[in-house]
Order: sequence, then C-alpha cells, then structure tokens
Amino acid sequence: MLGKKLVLLSLISIVATTTLLAGCGADKKPEPIKPGKLVMYSAVNEEYMLKVASEFEKDTGIKVETLRLSAGEMIARIRAEKNSPQATILYGGSADGYIQAKDEGLLEKYVSPQASAIPSTMKDPAGYWTGIYIGYIGFVSNKKMLEEKGVSAPTSWDDLLRPDLKGQVALANPGTAGAAYTMLATLVQLKGEEAALQYMKKLHMQVKEYQKSAVTAAQMAGKGEATVGVAFLQDGIRFQEQGMTDIVISTPKEGTGYEIGAVGIVKDGPDQVAARKFIDWALSKKAQEIGQSVGSYQFPTLPEAKSPAAAESIRNTKLIVYDFGWAGKNRKGLVDKWNELIK
Repeated sequence: MLGKKLVLLSLISIVATTTLLAGCGADKKPEPIKPGKLVMYSAVNEEYMLKVASEFEKDTGIKVETLRLSAGEMIARIRAEKNSPQATILYGGSADGYIQAKDEGLLEKYVSPQASAIPSTMKDPAGYWTGIYIGYIGFVSNKKMLEEKGVSAPTSWDDLLRPDLKGQVALANPGTAGAAYTMLATLVQLKGEEAALQYMKKLHMQVKEYQKSAVTAAQMAGKGEATVGVAFLQDGIRFQEQGMTDIVISTPKEGTGYEIGAVGIVKDGPDQVAARKFIDWALSKKAQEIGQSVGSYQFPTLPEAKSPAAAESIRNTKLIVYDFGWAGKNRKGLVDKWNELIK
C-alpha cells in the first residue's frame, strides 16, 4: 500500500512540475533573434554612404549607423579608439590607409567567400581589406578662369607650377585626405622622394589653400574659387553632373596614381558576425553598382559589375604602376616629411 502511495505522489510531482514549466513559458514561442547593428565609418560621399547603409538594412534587416570622415580622419579615429572600438566597418578610402591600419593591428582578418571574384591585385591576401572601387587622381579645372588667364588646362604635373597659376591651385592635406596622399605617393614613385618633396615645396607657393578633403578642392574649382583642383576625377564628373558646367577634366601625361577604395572590419569592433555579413554584401554586384546610382563614378573592382557610363571618358587615363604596399607602409613617414616641409 505504501509503495502505491509513493508512485501516486511521484506522478503528482511530475504533473505539477510540467504544469509549472508550462506556466513559466516552456510552451511559448521563442523570442525572435534580433538583427545586429553596425557602426560604419566611411570616406565615400555622404549620399553614397547613406544609400549603402539603407540598402544593406533593406536586404539583411541589420541597421547601420554612419559617420562620414575623410580617409585620413577615418584611420586616425580607429587608432584613437583602439582600446574601445566604437565602429566595426570601414567603407571607402584608399587601400594605402588600410595597409597602414593593418600594420598597426587595427583591422580584423576576414576572407569573404565573395572575395574570390575580386582580382588578386585589389585585395589583401589575408583578408584584412578588399577593394570595392577604383578612382583616378587628376586635375579639375575651371574653364572660365582658364580662358580669363589665357591658359589651357594642365596636362602635366609641372603645369601646376606655371606662374599664371600662382595662388590658384586647390589641394588637400595628405594627412587627412586620401586623394592628397595618393598624389604625394604618386609623385614620389614618379620622381623619387627628394625630387618629389622639392616639387611639393615649389607647389606650395601656388596653393590657394589646403583642404581637409580633396572633394572640396574639386568643388572650389567648379565654383570658380580656384582655377585648378587636384582630386579624384570622379568628383569632378559628379560636380559636372550637378550643374558645374565650367569644369574641365584633364590628366598628367607622365601618368597618375589611383586609389583602390576598400572595405574592412575594425579589430574588436562590436558585432563581428554582422560585420562579416556586411563584407559579403559589399562585394556583391548590387552593392558595387550603388555608387553610380547616386553620382559617385568610381570603377567597380568586381569584373561582372557595370561600370559608370559617365566615367567612360577617363577610362583610358595613363596610370603608373602604383605600389600600394609601399604607399601604405610609408604613409606616416611621407606625411611627416610633408608637414615638416610645408609647416
């Protein structure tokens, strides 16, 4: 009889426990996994940056908070935040800066499955950065101002030293602007370091003012605030399309350097899983064609992505064999020497 009572009590206990668990939510639907949130620092123009963020959220449900910075500012910021990273994604800005950041231990390694379609010369083999677009350095001039001076648009680096352009050249600071550093590194690769620095010293006498971003240098030429600006040519094309009809675009006959705009992950940045999803997405055909839809006319690195028709006129620009590895490793040293020279 005692044995039957024990069995009955055990059954009651099991039923009670099951009921209690049910009351605590054991039979409720599990909470949905909430998409992550990314913070992205970006060196592309603001409209392009915001379009990338909104399209990625639309495709994945992952929200992206953005901050527009110049290429140099972007690297300086993640360096300053190294011990407590605030962002996880870097988008845009030349690979030179990413190579410097990699050497400083500021980037996370990730080889995306999508990266296999990107040419080997346009990505880091270990996955610290991957190229998403290509942009060329050149001259953005104001036709009206050139005509008033009776001169033609520059077609050589030495043309910037002409007496009639004294105080009429807009440049950016190579410490903050990716385009300005690409120009400096290009001249060193063309002329040698000592000759290039002496050239920059002479060019300093021609400069109206140094800008934080080379985009502003191109804009100054478009508005007639300077006769010539040195910038990425896609910015000159964009301002032409926006109604700055006096813009004339030309390139140096000696050859010019170019950027490989990159994407990468900040080391120890929040939500690394979502960051990898972003990298995969950023290397897609859809993502690489977003820029031209908002007036940003770089050439995509993905061979199957469509190139912008608006940039067809500059496709055959003479380029130097630009050494990104060298430019990245020597970035700080060259910028320091430029600062010392220009004061």
